[in-house]
Amino acid sequence: MDQYQYFVRIVSVAETKSKENDMSVNETRIDRRALLAGAAALPMTASSAFAAADMLGMATTRFNRFGLGGFEVTALLAGTQTVENPHGIFGLNASDADFAAASAAANIPTNAAQFFFTPTVVNTGSELVLFDTGLNPAGITGALAEAGYTPDQVDVVVITHMHGDHIGGLADDAGTPTFPNARYVTGAVEFDGWDMSGNEGFEAKVRPLAEKMSFLDGGGSVAAGITAVEAFGHTPGHMAYMLESDGEGLLIAADFANHYVWSLAYPDWEVRFDMDKPAAAESRKTLLGMLASDKIPFIGYHMPWPALGYVEAKDSGYQYAPSSYQMML
Repeated sequence: MDQYQYFVRIVSVAETKSKENDMSVNETRIDRRALLAGAAALPMTASSAFAAADMLGMATTRFNRFGLGGFEVTALLAGTQTVENPHGIFGLNASDADFAAASAAANIPTNAAQFFFTPTVVNTGSELVLFDTGLNPAGITGALAEAGYTPDQVDVVVITHMHGDHIGGLADDAGTPTFPNARYVTGAVEFDGWDMSGNEGFEAKVRPLAEKMSFLDGGGSVAAGITAVEAFGHTPGHMAYMLESDGEGLLIAADFANHYVWSLAYPDWEVRFDMDKPAAAESRKTLLGMLASDKIPFIGYHMPWPALGYVEAKDSGYQYAPSSYQMML
Protein backbone atom coordinates (compact mmCIF):
# COMPACT_ATOMS: atom_id res chain seq x y z
CA MET A 1 0.00 0.00 0.00
CA ASP A 2 1.52 3.38 -1.01
CA GLN A 3 1.28 6.55 1.07
CA TYR A 4 -1.58 7.98 -1.00
CA GLN A 5 -3.68 4.83 -0.50
CA TYR A 6 -2.75 4.79 3.19
CA PHE A 7 -4.12 8.27 3.77
CA VAL A 8 -7.23 7.64 1.70
CA ARG A 9 -7.91 4.68 3.99
CA ILE A 10 -7.43 6.84 7.11
CA VAL A 11 -10.04 9.30 5.86
CA SER A 12 -12.43 6.45 5.06
CA VAL A 13 -12.04 4.86 8.50
CA ALA A 14 -12.51 8.22 10.23
CA GLU A 15 -15.71 8.90 8.32
CA THR A 16 -17.04 5.40 9.17
CA LYS A 17 -16.31 5.82 12.84
CA SER A 18 -17.95 9.22 12.88
CA LYS A 19 -21.11 7.70 11.50
CA GLU A 20 -21.02 4.85 14.02
CA ASN A 21 -20.63 7.37 16.85
CA ASP A 22 -23.35 9.59 15.41
CA MET A 23 -20.75 12.31 15.03
CA SER A 24 -20.68 14.78 12.19
CA VAL A 25 -17.87 14.71 9.66
CA ASN A 26 -16.99 18.26 10.72
CA GLU A 27 -16.14 16.98 14.21
CA THR A 28 -13.61 14.41 12.94
CA ARG A 29 -12.23 16.19 9.85
CA ILE A 30 -8.64 15.57 8.82
CA ASP A 31 -7.27 18.58 7.02
CA ARG A 32 -4.51 18.69 4.37
CA ARG A 33 -1.90 20.01 6.80
CA ALA A 34 -2.47 17.04 9.11
CA LEU A 35 -2.10 14.62 6.19
CA LEU A 36 1.21 16.19 5.10
CA ALA A 37 2.52 16.16 8.66
CA GLY A 38 1.66 12.49 8.96
CA ALA A 39 3.35 11.70 5.68
CA ALA A 40 6.55 13.37 6.83
CA ALA A 41 6.54 11.26 9.99
CA LEU A 42 6.32 7.93 8.16
CA PRO A 43 9.56 5.98 7.82
CA MET A 44 10.84 5.46 4.27
CA THR A 45 10.82 1.81 3.32
CA ALA A 46 13.07 0.05 0.83
CA SER A 47 10.29 -0.01 -1.73
CA SER A 48 9.70 3.76 -1.52
CA ALA A 49 13.33 4.99 -1.34
CA PHE A 50 15.11 5.85 -4.58
CA ALA A 51 18.77 6.56 -5.26
CA ALA A 52 19.48 10.11 -6.42
CA ALA A 53 19.99 10.46 -10.19
CA ASP A 54 23.41 11.57 -11.43
CA MET A 55 23.89 15.19 -12.46
CA LEU A 56 24.22 15.04 -16.25
CA GLY A 57 25.31 18.59 -17.01
CA MET A 58 23.90 21.19 -19.37
CA ALA A 59 22.79 19.87 -22.76
CA THR A 60 20.82 20.87 -25.82
CA THR A 61 19.96 19.58 -29.27
CA ARG A 62 22.43 19.76 -32.16
CA PHE A 63 20.00 20.37 -35.03
CA ASN A 64 16.66 21.98 -35.80
CA ARG A 65 14.87 20.97 -39.01
CA PHE A 66 11.81 22.46 -40.67
CA GLY A 67 10.23 22.83 -44.08
CA LEU A 68 10.31 25.94 -46.22
CA GLY A 69 8.10 25.40 -49.25
CA GLY A 70 9.77 22.58 -51.16
CA PHE A 71 13.04 22.99 -49.24
CA GLU A 72 14.10 21.29 -46.03
CA VAL A 73 16.18 23.56 -43.80
CA THR A 74 18.33 22.27 -40.93
CA ALA A 75 20.16 24.57 -38.54
CA LEU A 76 23.23 22.91 -37.04
CA LEU A 77 24.80 23.73 -33.68
CA ALA A 78 28.48 23.31 -34.52
CA GLY A 79 29.64 24.78 -31.21
CA THR A 80 28.94 27.14 -28.33
CA GLN A 81 31.18 28.92 -25.86
CA THR A 82 31.06 31.48 -23.08
CA VAL A 83 32.84 34.75 -23.80
CA GLU A 84 33.77 37.18 -21.04
CA ASN A 85 33.50 40.97 -21.16
CA PRO A 86 30.97 41.30 -23.98
CA HIS A 87 31.19 45.10 -23.82
CA GLY A 88 34.68 44.66 -25.21
CA ILE A 89 32.98 43.26 -28.35
CA PHE A 90 29.57 44.96 -28.61
CA GLY A 91 28.73 48.60 -28.14
CA LEU A 92 32.26 49.91 -28.38
CA ASN A 93 30.79 53.38 -28.85
CA ALA A 94 28.32 52.97 -25.96
CA SER A 95 29.04 54.01 -22.39
CA ASP A 96 29.30 51.45 -19.61
CA ALA A 97 26.09 52.83 -18.14
CA ASP A 98 24.16 52.52 -21.41
CA PHE A 99 25.48 49.02 -22.02
CA ALA A 100 24.53 47.98 -18.48
CA ALA A 101 21.06 49.47 -18.79
CA ALA A 102 20.38 47.73 -22.10
CA SER A 103 21.57 44.44 -20.68
CA ALA A 104 19.54 44.77 -17.49
CA ALA A 105 16.40 45.53 -19.51
CA ALA A 106 16.93 42.27 -21.41
CA ASN A 107 17.78 40.25 -18.26
CA ILE A 108 21.26 39.34 -19.50
CA PRO A 109 24.55 39.83 -17.62
CA THR A 110 27.30 42.22 -18.60
CA ASN A 111 30.24 40.10 -17.49
CA ALA A 112 29.76 37.24 -19.99
CA ALA A 113 27.80 36.21 -23.07
CA GLN A 114 27.10 32.84 -24.66
CA PHE A 115 28.16 32.55 -28.30
CA PHE A 116 26.59 30.05 -30.70
CA PHE A 117 27.95 28.88 -34.05
CA THR A 118 25.16 27.81 -36.37
CA PRO A 119 25.83 26.63 -39.92
CA THR A 120 22.74 25.72 -41.93
CA VAL A 121 22.17 22.95 -44.45
CA VAL A 122 19.42 23.25 -47.06
CA ASN A 123 18.08 20.32 -49.02
CA THR A 124 16.63 21.79 -52.20
CA GLY A 125 15.41 18.40 -53.42
CA SER A 126 18.27 18.15 -55.89
CA GLU A 127 21.27 19.38 -53.88
CA LEU A 128 22.41 19.53 -50.27
CA VAL A 129 23.74 23.05 -49.69
CA LEU A 130 25.73 23.89 -46.54
CA PHE A 131 26.16 27.49 -45.39
CA ASP A 132 29.41 27.93 -43.41
CA THR A 133 31.36 25.28 -41.55
CA GLY A 134 31.94 26.28 -37.93
CA LEU A 135 35.20 26.42 -36.03
CA ASN A 136 36.60 23.02 -36.97
CA PRO A 137 35.77 19.77 -38.80
CA ALA A 138 34.77 17.93 -35.61
CA GLY A 139 32.06 20.45 -34.75
CA ILE A 140 30.40 20.52 -38.17
CA THR A 141 30.66 16.79 -38.88
CA GLY A 142 29.29 15.98 -35.42
CA ALA A 143 26.29 18.25 -35.93
CA LEU A 144 25.72 16.87 -39.44
CA ALA A 145 25.79 13.32 -38.06
CA GLU A 146 23.22 14.20 -35.39
CA ALA A 147 21.03 15.57 -38.18
CA GLY A 148 21.41 12.39 -40.26
CA TYR A 149 23.91 13.61 -42.87
CA THR A 150 27.45 12.67 -43.80
CA PRO A 151 30.06 15.11 -45.18
CA ASP A 152 30.25 13.28 -48.52
CA GLN A 153 26.55 14.04 -49.11
CA VAL A 154 27.16 17.79 -49.20
CA ASP A 155 27.00 19.04 -52.80
CA VAL A 156 27.64 22.76 -52.25
CA VAL A 157 29.45 24.65 -49.48
CA VAL A 158 28.63 28.36 -49.34
CA ILE A 159 31.01 30.56 -47.36
CA THR A 160 29.30 33.78 -46.25
CA HIS A 161 32.62 35.36 -45.23
CA MET A 162 36.14 34.39 -44.30
CA HIS A 163 36.22 34.67 -40.51
CA GLY A 164 37.69 31.64 -38.79
CA ASP A 165 34.45 30.49 -37.17
CA HIS A 166 32.92 30.15 -40.64
CA ILE A 167 35.81 28.57 -42.59
CA GLY A 168 37.32 26.48 -39.79
CA GLY A 169 35.48 23.29 -40.75
CA LEU A 170 36.52 23.32 -44.42
CA ALA A 171 39.56 21.10 -43.84
CA ASP A 172 41.58 19.48 -41.08
CA ASP A 173 45.04 20.54 -39.96
CA ALA A 174 46.62 18.33 -42.63
CA GLY A 175 44.62 20.10 -45.32
CA THR A 176 42.26 17.24 -46.04
CA PRO A 177 38.92 18.67 -47.22
CA THR A 178 35.96 17.85 -44.99
CA PHE A 179 33.49 17.77 -47.88
CA PRO A 180 35.15 15.71 -50.62
CA ASN A 181 32.33 15.89 -53.17
CA ALA A 182 31.39 19.55 -52.79
CA ARG A 183 31.75 22.58 -54.98
CA TYR A 184 32.31 25.88 -53.17
CA VAL A 185 30.66 29.28 -53.51
CA THR A 186 31.54 32.64 -51.97
CA GLY A 187 31.28 36.35 -52.74
CA ALA A 188 33.69 37.76 -55.28
CA VAL A 189 34.30 40.92 -53.23
CA GLU A 190 34.87 38.81 -50.12
CA PHE A 191 37.42 36.54 -51.76
CA ASP A 192 39.27 39.48 -53.28
CA GLY A 193 39.28 41.28 -49.94
CA TRP A 194 41.15 38.42 -48.28
CA ASP A 195 43.28 37.36 -51.23
CA MET A 196 46.91 38.33 -50.65
CA SER A 197 46.03 39.55 -47.15
CA GLY A 198 48.37 37.04 -45.61
CA ASN A 199 45.62 35.78 -43.28
CA GLU A 200 46.71 32.40 -41.95
CA GLY A 201 43.23 30.89 -41.78
CA PHE A 202 42.40 31.97 -45.32
CA GLU A 203 45.63 30.53 -46.66
CA ALA A 204 45.21 27.22 -44.83
CA LYS A 205 41.49 26.63 -45.31
CA VAL A 206 40.31 28.58 -48.36
CA ARG A 207 43.24 28.97 -50.75
CA PRO A 208 43.60 25.21 -51.42
CA LEU A 209 39.94 25.05 -52.50
CA ALA A 210 39.99 28.13 -54.74
CA GLU A 211 40.04 26.12 -57.96
CA LYS A 212 36.74 24.52 -56.95
CA MET A 213 35.13 27.85 -56.07
CA SER A 214 32.68 30.01 -57.96
CA PHE A 215 32.23 33.67 -57.05
CA LEU A 216 29.05 35.71 -56.76
CA ASP A 217 28.02 39.33 -56.63
CA GLY A 218 24.86 40.53 -54.90
CA GLY A 219 21.84 39.01 -56.64
CA GLY A 220 23.83 36.01 -57.84
CA SER A 221 22.36 32.52 -57.55
CA VAL A 222 23.84 29.59 -55.67
CA ALA A 223 21.05 27.30 -56.88
CA ALA A 224 17.41 27.76 -57.83
CA GLY A 225 15.77 29.66 -54.95
CA ILE A 226 19.03 30.70 -53.22
CA THR A 227 20.16 34.28 -53.90
CA ALA A 228 23.12 36.28 -52.57
CA VAL A 229 22.29 39.47 -50.62
CA GLU A 230 25.03 42.03 -50.04
CA ALA A 231 25.64 42.79 -46.36
CA PHE A 232 29.07 44.38 -46.54
CA GLY A 233 30.89 45.82 -43.54
CA HIS A 234 31.39 42.95 -41.14
CA THR A 235 33.95 41.85 -43.70
CA PRO A 236 34.69 43.42 -47.12
CA GLY A 237 32.17 41.30 -49.02
CA HIS A 238 30.06 39.63 -46.35
CA MET A 239 26.96 38.01 -47.87
CA ALA A 240 23.60 36.89 -46.56
CA TYR A 241 21.48 34.52 -48.63
CA MET A 242 17.75 34.59 -49.30
CA LEU A 243 15.95 31.26 -49.58
CA GLU A 244 12.69 31.23 -51.54
CA SER A 245 10.55 28.19 -52.27
CA ASP A 246 6.85 27.91 -53.11
CA GLY A 247 6.16 31.43 -51.91
CA GLU A 248 7.98 31.07 -48.59
CA GLY A 249 11.17 32.90 -47.69
CA LEU A 250 13.94 32.87 -45.09
CA LEU A 251 17.22 34.77 -44.79
CA ILE A 252 20.47 33.00 -43.96
CA ALA A 253 21.76 36.07 -42.17
CA ALA A 254 25.29 35.00 -41.21
CA ASP A 255 26.98 37.80 -39.21
CA PHE A 256 25.29 41.03 -40.28
CA ALA A 257 23.83 41.11 -36.72
CA ASN A 258 25.71 39.14 -34.09
CA HIS A 259 23.69 39.56 -30.90
CA TYR A 260 19.96 39.41 -30.37
CA VAL A 261 19.93 42.48 -28.09
CA TRP A 262 23.11 44.50 -28.56
CA SER A 263 22.93 44.31 -32.37
CA LEU A 264 19.17 44.44 -32.98
CA ALA A 265 18.06 47.01 -30.43
CA TYR A 266 21.10 49.20 -31.12
CA PRO A 267 22.13 48.72 -34.76
CA ASP A 268 24.49 51.73 -34.59
CA TRP A 269 26.49 50.20 -31.76
CA GLU A 270 29.93 49.30 -33.03
CA VAL A 271 31.09 45.69 -33.00
CA ARG A 272 34.73 44.80 -32.52
CA PHE A 273 34.80 42.24 -35.34
CA ASP A 274 33.16 44.51 -37.94
CA MET A 275 36.00 45.46 -40.26
CA ASP A 276 34.20 48.52 -41.65
CA LYS A 277 32.04 49.67 -38.77
CA PRO A 278 29.99 52.40 -40.52
CA ALA A 279 29.24 50.09 -43.46
CA ALA A 280 28.31 47.25 -41.09
CA ALA A 281 25.86 49.51 -39.24
CA GLU A 282 24.22 50.52 -42.53
CA SER A 283 23.91 46.87 -43.55
CA ARG A 284 22.35 46.05 -40.19
CA LYS A 285 19.76 48.80 -40.48
CA THR A 286 18.92 47.92 -44.09
CA LEU A 287 18.46 44.19 -43.50
CA LEU A 288 16.74 44.54 -40.12
CA GLY A 289 14.30 46.98 -41.68
CA MET A 290 13.62 44.58 -44.54
CA LEU A 291 13.10 41.61 -42.23
CA ALA A 292 10.76 43.59 -39.98
CA SER A 293 8.66 45.12 -42.76
CA ASP A 294 8.39 41.93 -44.83
CA LYS A 295 8.01 39.65 -41.77
CA ILE A 296 10.61 37.24 -43.11
CA PRO A 297 12.18 34.78 -40.63
CA PHE A 298 15.94 34.48 -40.44
CA ILE A 299 18.65 32.20 -39.10
CA GLY A 300 21.39 34.23 -37.44
CA TYR A 301 24.72 32.48 -37.11
CA HIS A 302 25.23 33.76 -33.56
CA MET A 303 21.62 34.11 -32.42
CA PRO A 304 20.54 32.08 -29.35
CA TRP A 305 20.09 28.47 -30.36
CA PRO A 306 18.17 27.32 -32.41
CA ALA A 307 18.97 30.68 -34.01
CA LEU A 308 15.61 31.05 -35.81
CA GLY A 309 13.44 34.10 -35.33
CA TYR A 310 11.82 37.27 -36.57
CA VAL A 311 12.64 40.97 -36.34
CA GLU A 312 10.16 43.50 -34.95
CA ALA A 313 10.54 47.27 -34.97
CA LYS A 314 10.76 48.77 -31.49
CA ASP A 315 11.55 52.36 -30.48
CA SER A 316 14.55 53.50 -32.54
CA GLY A 317 15.77 49.96 -33.14
CA TYR A 318 14.48 46.43 -33.35
CA GLN A 319 13.80 43.43 -31.16
CA TYR A 320 14.30 39.72 -31.70
CA ALA A 321 11.23 37.47 -31.62
CA PRO A 322 12.29 33.80 -31.40
CA SER A 323 10.33 31.46 -33.62
CA SER A 324 7.81 29.33 -31.77
CA TYR A 325 5.78 26.95 -33.96
CA GLN A 326 5.46 29.04 -37.16
CA MET A 327 7.80 26.87 -39.19
CA MET A 328 6.05 23.67 -38.08
CA LEU A 329 2.77 24.58 -39.78
